[in-house]
Amino acid sequence: MPARDRPEVPTKDLYSISEVAEAFGISVAALRFYEERGLVRHSERRGRVRHYTREDLAPLAYVQLWHDDGMLTLAETSAIVDSETVADRLGLITAQRDAMLERIEKLNRAVAVLSHMLGCRTDRALDCSMTGAYIRGRVDAALSGTPHTSDFLPSPSSSPPPTPSSPAPSPDAHGPRPPRQNG
Repeated sequence: MPARDRPEVPTKDLYSISEVAEAFGISVAALRFYEERGLVRHSERRGRVRHYTREDLAPLAYVQLWHDDGMLTLAETSAIVDSETVADRLGLITAQRDAMLERIEKLNRAVAVLSHMLGCRTDRALDCSMTGAYIRGRVDAALSGTPHTSDFLPSPSSSPPPTPSSPAPSPDAHGPRPPRQNG
């Protein structure tokens, strides 16, 4: 946004700890904790009140970038903020990104499982061909002492692509649905 289009930000020399906390949407206790961790420093005290300059607040915004927007823990945020070289910082960021991508993959799988279950119209889970087969497989594996290796969701490559003469199956295709009960 060009400078002329930005709203004018009031400036003053010092901001009290409560003003900073309110402006950044955190508690005074959180700001003190960030100071204890060495993530933020105040410029001076007036009586018992900590005061910050505008320059003091850049590290706080940087911490919020990692902690809030990057969804990192405070310990992970500290490690990145304290990293001494670009290589160190990039290594930490890469590890965090890879862990998040793995978590996203697991969450996407969980959404697919839940979506299937929402589409399943059988009264009992074992009556659903897909859910029943998976449950029976898990029971068999547990009782035989072998690892359960089949996935609940079929892999996209396990079903043949639809041909022009056959409609694509719906994601929750389980055969005929029971008639709806009115009343």
